[in-house]
Amino acid sequence: MSDILQISLDGGVATLTMNRPEKRNAMCDALLEAIEAFFAHPPEGVRAVILTGTAGHYCSGLDLSEHVARDAEGTMRHSRNWHRVMDMIQFSGLPVVSAMFGAVIGGGLELAASTHVRIAEPSTIFQLPEGRRGIFVGGGATVRIGRILGADRMCEMMLTGRKYGAEEGRALGLAHYAVGAGEALALAQKLAADIAGNAALSNYMMIQAISRISDMSKQDGLFMESLCAAVSQTSRDAEEGLSAFLEKRQPTFR
Repeated sequence: MSDILQISLDGGVATLTMNRPEKRNAMCDALLEAIEAFFAHPPEGVRAVILTGTAGHYCSGLDLSEHVARDAEGTMRHSRNWHRVMDMIQFSGLPVVSAMFGAVIGGGLELAASTHVRIAEPSTIFQLPEGRRGIFVGGGATVRIGRILGADRMCEMMLTGRKYGAEEGRALGLAHYAVGAGEALALAQKLAADIAGNAALSNYMMIQAISRISDMSKQDGLFMESLCAAVSQTSRDAEEGLSAFLEKRQPTFR
């Protein structure tokens, strides 16, 4: 456990809590590095991850109070480092569930969009305020959030600094679940435990293949789907899943 990112383990589920309460869990380089370090070398036996915040906020975005003046090249490299870490979260092979409340703003929304399941409490605020501050997103929003909302709606969101609440965010796809106050973490724990009980290979296939297939042509995507089906459906876990179904019991995967 570190001060800035608290990590707890419960069976196959790791819970990562961003812990900068005085900054509404704004993202600084040290916090980003701590998240990167976890996904680079997750503890043995972890099969799913919960990502959340503390003191009423998920993540309020880049900590502008720690902003370092950079030239164009430095800014580009800093942005590309964000892209690299967000890709690690999305494609590490571990399913990640976000338990969200309070600020999910700017880089915090970019972070949430790199996770696979998103749960929002009523206090959740989704916002991309960069355009109102004379800057542009740099943590992957144009790709991940743009694909959730569509380019037109994202452009309007940035131009106006518009805020969306939990129910609006769920309707738009920024969240998959909208729950009551104080309920996000409990649902995240239940969903993460259920996901951790899936076959690791099928979880890995879903994480790796689905978003990539969306980038492919129709025929390329269909071929990739066939390859994923061939690999997963000839695995030992597939044999166990079918046997469990026929025997009317819960499967026990590797």
